[in-house]
Amino acid sequence: MVAAARDRAATRWFTLLAPLPDLLRDGDLGEIRRAAIRARAAFGPKDSVRDALPPDVTEPCLVAIDQLIRALNRHDQAR
Repeated sequence: MVAAARDRAATRWFTLLAPLPDLLRDGDLGEIRRAAIRARAAFGPKDSVRDALPPDVTEPCLVAIDQLIRALNRHDQAR
């Protein structure tokens, strides 16, 4: 989504999304959770990244973010 936002000059979405890949890849669990929640918030009901980027980019990301959040929730429950 970051590359698509940059390529489409969707500055608002690029600014929101650009820091997230590094946090999701290299962050501790708290940073990963915050990044996932921030990424999920980009799919809001009134203002959504879906309005600016194509579905072939946004939909797989949405599925992956939801899976990550569920995995983090399961991890928290197991503790």
